[in-house]
Amino acid sequence: MTGHRLVLVGGGHAHVQVIRALAQQPEPGMTITLVTDRLLTPYSGMLPGHVAGIYSHAEMHIDLGRLAEVCGVTLVGSAAAAIDRARRTVTTEDGASVPYDTLSLNVGITPDLSGIAGAEEHGIPVKPISSFIARLDALLEAAARADGPRRIVLVGGGAAGVELALALKARLTGLDPKGRPFWIGLAASNGLVATLNDGVRRRARAALARHGVTLLDDFRVVEINAQGLRAQDKRFVTADAVLVSTAARAPSWLATTGLPTDRHGFVQTTRCLTCIDDSAVFAVGDCATVAEDPTPKAGVFAVRQGAALTANLRRRARGEVLAPHRPDRNYLTILMTGDGSAIAGRGGWFAVEGRWVWRWKDWIDRRFMRRFSEFRR
Repeated sequence: MTGHRLVLVGGGHAHVQVIRALAQQPEPGMTITLVTDRLLTPYSGMLPGHVAGIYSHAEMHIDLGRLAEVCGVTLVGSAAAAIDRARRTVTTEDGASVPYDTLSLNVGITPDLSGIAGAEEHGIPVKPISSFIARLDALLEAAARADGPRRIVLVGGGAAGVELALALKARLTGLDPKGRPFWIGLAASNGLVATLNDGVRRRARAALARHGVTLLDDFRVVEINAQGLRAQDKRFVTADAVLVSTAARAPSWLATTGLPTDRHGFVQTTRCLTCIDDSAVFAVGDCATVAEDPTPKAGVFAVRQGAALTANLRRRARGEVLAPHRPDRNYLTILMTGDGSAIAGRGGWFAVEGRWVWRWKDWIDRRFMRRFSEFRR
């Protein structure tokens, strides 16, 4: 093989694995270009720990500039704005044209606040994480003041909402200098961690109660305003800040590319992770959906796509037949509770809780991050 140009757009969980793997075992003649305007990429598994004050900003981010340099990858420090599939080029926001033989997209998601009136103005979306962290820092700084916010609500009863509510409660517990206690609420519209098993759900509910997080059951948020949030059944809860961890959509620029997308704007792919109408374009992580086998928008799937994507990028460069990726839906979920403990669940029956579970999760996450922070070519 000679002169195969691989272009990676976005520095998500799958792409950082591709970069590392192709540096460890290079493909002859392959050049790699990374197109991204974010030189630090967050690891979503560590976000609750960061909110709780356990991990620093540096500990939960991968330095893409350093990784690209160490791995011999050309870095184009601008966001992608357009794709010309006929000419096989990517155009960036600053006007650069980057040619490719194979293109891979791993650009994440943006919040879909369209179903909640006032959310764009008054809500704090959890995705993208980089924007959320900046707004979180401002919220925490304000909360440290005697006249700062005291009533905070998380919208979203999934795993992310539960973890973030507990993490925020842990972070704020010792922060109030004037004895005005913080009140944290969690608005869940479709049950608590409804996709997980009964044992995890019971433990999550108990953890919220134990730490004084108020669960707002069957609370489908339809409006957020300066005073708080309103449910579809007219209930109103006052709040000084509302964090939103619910629906998301693909970045809007993907809709202009001509790539086949579903009704939420996610790129539709085959089981081989290629676009359904273009074998030269791969798409992975939250920005994509396998048309025949869609999975939830969870970081675990993007992480597990890394090895399959790498293998198929090699196969395409060699002119070989691509292999389908079959995601394991029976995956392990670990929810931190913010007090040095965590809840683990898998499938329809496995559920445990304890400090050893948190140590296990911490070890898994730190090991993943060391693969990139300590990598030497």
